[in-house]
Amino acid sequence: MLVLCTFLWSTAGLVTRASSVTNGWEAAFWRSLFLCAVITALMLAQHRGGAARRLVTMGWPGFVSSLAWATMLTCFMLALSLITVANALLMMGVLPFCAAIAGRLFLRESVPTHTWIAIGGAAAGIGVMFHDALRSGNFAGSLIALAVPVAAAVNTVAVKLGRGRVDLVPALLLGGAISVLIAWPMVGPFSAAPQDLALYGALAVFQLALPCILLVRVVLPRLSAVEVGLLSLLEVVLGPLWVWLALGEKPASAVVTGGLVVLAAVAVNEGISLAIERRQAAPGS
Repeated sequence: MLVLCTFLWSTAGLVTRASSVTNGWEAAFWRSLFLCAVITALMLAQHRGGAARRLVTMGWPGFVSSLAWATMLTCFMLALSLITVANALLMMGVLPFCAAIAGRLFLRESVPTHTWIAIGGAAAGIGVMFHDALRSGNFAGSLIALAVPVAAAVNTVAVKLGRGRVDLVPALLLGGAISVLIAWPMVGPFSAAPQDLALYGALAVFQLALPCILLVRVVLPRLSAVEVGLLSLLEVVLGPLWVWLALGEKPASAVVTGGLVVLAAVAVNEGISLAIERRQAAPGS
């Protein structure tokens, strides 16, 4: 089920490239707007008259989570309009390390030595990608893409501080609404054709709503955080692959090199963590 989720997540770049909309603000506007419509329908079907109350009772952790969602929804589409899909997705590979650092700073969670070493390796990979971005003039796009894993780490901290009181569904709805309000003034003349609207509607349903629901309701109760982090790397690999095979979009060699360093650091760190987790869970350990 998690492999299915990563497959659905990985279609964002391909579908966005298939659209005739080149303004990242407009792309963010339409995807977030359709996402709000889908989540509203789901909440009304599940909670009926109590749907609005679930938004009001989220508390400050839920509001922080909503701001993080708004940042992720907006910045990802902006980044795709400025840099290659591979560059944008490989930047997201540092999410586990952003989450580890945020947990250490705000939750006083301990960070294992092997994770600190992996963070250093990932930082080197990010440095290679940013060096290429400075040379090629894509620095702004790379920086915007880096905001996505940082915001995701903030979201993780907010959910943990909420101690189970943060419902991610209304937080996602409010985040989508904030994204719409942020992007709207920046759009200018709308250029989306009917087929573009169909693509963004499909993104909202199949690339965001469906995999997120599967993740929360099916995957997370059955897999550990380490297993989820390890298998989620498939999105970073599959996303650029679809665009390369279908549209011939090839990332720069420096981006590939830096991205592979990041992915290797994440994979080794998650693999060590998974081995430790299973050893501790073994009988008699």
